[in-house]
Amino acid sequence: MSRTGQLIPSQQKLAEKLTVLNDRAMGMLTRIYNIKKACGDVKSKPAFLSDKNLEGAIKFIVRKFPHVDSKNNYSQLQQVNNIKGEIMKQLSLYYFTFVDVMDFKDHVSELLTTMDACNVHFDITTNYDLTKGYLDLIISYVSLMLLLARIDDRKAVLGLYNYAHDLTHGKVDQNFARLGQMILDYEQPLKKLQEEFTPHSKLVACALLSLHQVYPRRNLPAEQWRQAQMLSLVSAPGQMLNPAQSETMPCEYLSVETMEKWIIFGFLLCHGQLTQSDSAVQLWRLALSGNYVITLFRDEVLYIHKTVEGVFEGIKGYSKRVTETKECANYAVVNAGPFHRERRAFLRTALKELVMILADQPGLLGPKALFVFMGLSFARDEVLWLLRHSENPAPKLNKRPNPVDYEDRQLPELLYYMEELRGLLRKYNQVMQRYYVQYLNGFDSIVLNNLVQNLSVCPEDESIIMSSFVNTMNGLSVKQVEEGEIFDFRGMRLDWFRLQAYTSVSRAQLVLRENPDLARLMNTITFHTYMVDSLDEMAKETSDLSNFCFYGRLFEQYFQWCLETPSQMRYSISFPLICSHFMNCTHEICPEEVVVGSLLIFSLPF
Repeated sequence: MSRTGQLIPSQQKLAEKLTVLNDRAMGMLTRIYNIKKACGDVKSKPAFLSDKNLEGAIKFIVRKFPHVDSKNNYSQLQQVNNIKGEIMKQLSLYYFTFVDVMDFKDHVSELLTTMDACNVHFDITTNYDLTKGYLDLIISYVSLMLLLARIDDRKAVLGLYNYAHDLTHGKVDQNFARLGQMILDYEQPLKKLQEEFTPHSKLVACALLSLHQVYPRRNLPAEQWRQAQMLSLVSAPGQMLNPAQSETMPCEYLSVETMEKWIIFGFLLCHGQLTQSDSAVQLWRLALSGNYVITLFRDEVLYIHKTVEGVFEGIKGYSKRVTETKECANYAVVNAGPFHRERRAFLRTALKELVMILADQPGLLGPKALFVFMGLSFARDEVLWLLRHSENPAPKLNKRPNPVDYEDRQLPELLYYMEELRGLLRKYNQVMQRYYVQYLNGFDSIVLNNLVQNLSVCPEDESIIMSSFVNTMNGLSVKQVEEGEIFDFRGMRLDWFRLQAYTSVSRAQLVLRENPDLARLMNTITFHTYMVDSLDEMAKETSDLSNFCFYGRLFEQYFQWCLETPSQMRYSISFPLICSHFMNCTHEICPEEVVVGSLLIFSLPF
């Protein structure tokens, strides 16, 4: 804020706040997920929640929640007094996790309001990191509040802890009044979220509509992939050594599942856009036609069409949208299975070709790295689609799916080629480093320097940042790779994130959307820096299969099928290799999962 109280967009630290809150969101989701699972299992929930002697007291607390008068109802709650110390000890982690959720909610609300005030312009093809960070935060927040509403014992946990606190300290916990109100507000979470996002609908729509340039072409059937010879290195032999390029580099390996979650949740919360934009309707129908369940977190899913129908049926004048949703549901149940089965078949062949050529000619990993990450991302999306749709039966509609479409006995082959590509990236890490260090130093720095000098407007702060980019790239050499120097471009990437924020707000002197060449070049340079210092992070982003950890029955089933099928037996090594992914799903905010995850891996049948 300025001295006059006016908001100064460049001082709001939007990039930093998005980075911190998105990481925090994953930690909060992990903790709430674990509380939900613990409370849903008699063996793992606190014993007194199932104690017959406390049953009456718990029912009373839940019925009166959040208002419990301890003085006038002592006889009904006397049993709680006997074990108040044990209650506070066992429920403190649960209680303060809910408090953390409330604090996180406040920070998200504050940031979204600030971004509204700054009138940020979003476009996934230009300010990629800013748009992705914004949409990721919204989806994580929505998923968190939906999971929160699924914890059946939430009122009992919070009410018991607060009453025990009152008995022990002579007063209720300072957070309880707001916490209790939050629990009541989110009894019907989607209704409350729609109210919350009404003032944010303009910016949400801006971000979502930019997907119209990316999502439809990323969601093509396998036949069109074949016709375009997607991922093929030999389709144009004369161009084999040319670097794989795109004007939207990071969008090429962006997860389709992620985009579908953005679209479904985004337009569900800001559904008014569906009556104002044909592009919005096209994105909406396409996303609804490809799935009948979508992941909230880990193995927690949402039945999309049933949820959408429930929301829209309560809105006057939305009968057409309800009918449209039912049509999409029938289409998804019948056609989504064959659609994704054909895509997995195509990817088995395409990834096999990539593995064979790159293993023989690893030097091609440099110019064709984009193809590798595209292939990994495409395959990961298909594997995760199969997992969540196999484990969660299709809704009972007029039409029934073919069960064969939700079983894939050739899945081990696809998993194997994914692991082979990951192995090639690790093995030839230095090959890629040498290629991209030279690329950054000998091409990217020169082009960026020329582009910056030709900008019609370039304020001092932005000029300093871009000059630092050029200087960083000019300081690179192959000798650093040969000497084993550790590269770290995280600061440079964060500066580009900051620059996106500075140049995407209202009253910015340098407007990014008016300089698309700068955006395209910097997004490409960002990809090149990842190839030098963060190959493991890129491999995790595009091919992490840690979600298999939460589909143990399917994991063992596919492993058993692999051993029973002669043509697939050679690919059985992929299952132990996937176990190395499992630790990727842990988060530092929930450190106890690291120990549990290690025990889980050692208990698997290998």
